[in-house]
Amino acid sequence: MKNILITGGAGYIGSHTAVQLIEAGFNPIIIDDLSNSEEKVLDRLEEITGRKLTFYKGDCIDRALLDKISSEHQLAGVIHFAAFKAVGESTLQPLKYYQNNLGSLLTILDFMKEKEIKDLVFSSSCTVYGQPDILPVTEATPRQDAESPYGNTKKICEDILVDLVKSQAGIRVISLRYFNPVGAHPSGKIGELPIGTPANLVPFVTQTAAGIREKLTVFGDDYDTIDGSCVRDFIHVMDLADAHVKALAYLGEQQDDFYDVFNVGTGNGNTVLEVITTFEKVNEVKVNYVIGARRAGDIVKIWADTAKINSVLNWYPSYSLEDSLRDSWNWQKTL
Repeated sequence: MKNILITGGAGYIGSHTAVQLIEAGFNPIIIDDLSNSEEKVLDRLEEITGRKLTFYKGDCIDRALLDKISSEHQLAGVIHFAAFKAVGESTLQPLKYYQNNLGSLLTILDFMKEKEIKDLVFSSSCTVYGQPDILPVTEATPRQDAESPYGNTKKICEDILVDLVKSQAGIRVISLRYFNPVGAHPSGKIGELPIGTPANLVPFVTQTAAGIREKLTVFGDDYDTIDGSCVRDFIHVMDLADAHVKALAYLGEQQDDFYDVFNVGTGNGNTVLEVITTFEKVNEVKVNYVIGARRAGDIVKIWADTAKINSVLNWYPSYSLEDSLRDSWNWQKTL
């Protein structure tokens, strides 16, 4: 059974990926500083998988901790999730984002090179496309200037990975460009658990519906879209987790010094207002929302062309937007 280090493995996407890795026959080793998650997630993972997971509390920038993990487990690969991810916050605190998101990747890569760990799946983002001229975006769509420091960190990280592979470091890398992860495990035991005020749409929707938030602000209704609100491609977190497992398996079939990138989305775009109305319909609950000003760093619309990941990794989404919003609400009701 191959040991896979998951940085940020107690977080939203990392925890769901840990479940999928176990189902696929891998052994996840989780490192997380719990800055955006809680230790109870590990108990929930044990309930779902029926096994105790190996967990190290700490920051993946801590090289001594990485060395300790390596001395105790023979690692076959790394899935690197750990990063700050709030677009709005990144525009207010850019140095925080550059220091953390770039620093953590550089530390992981130096560690992998020294320990001769070959395989890396990197958590990238559709934000590298900026506001694209043509939709949907393919992996060949030119990357544009990022609309936020967060997006720029992902763009720079991709450049670092390309340069490292070109240097013949003996590493194999896939960057997965996520669109907008939503939903929760169908069991309702794990899901998105934002600390403080949510930075993403759906947790704010569920918290508003639950009465935790007084109201939800829709940032702008005057964009060039069907209803004036921004358009995004919302992908169920379980589908996203499955893409990581398939990417890891595919890397194992490649020669050294390999790099590729894949979009991970549904191939469909939905507006913010469509998400709210769909949530209300499938869950039979009302959401108190108001229209506010546009938010700095937001792009108008984006959704994925998924032909490449469909054909190369044989990956297809299994969950609908309705499924995602139903699972999100079921998770919220357990909190």
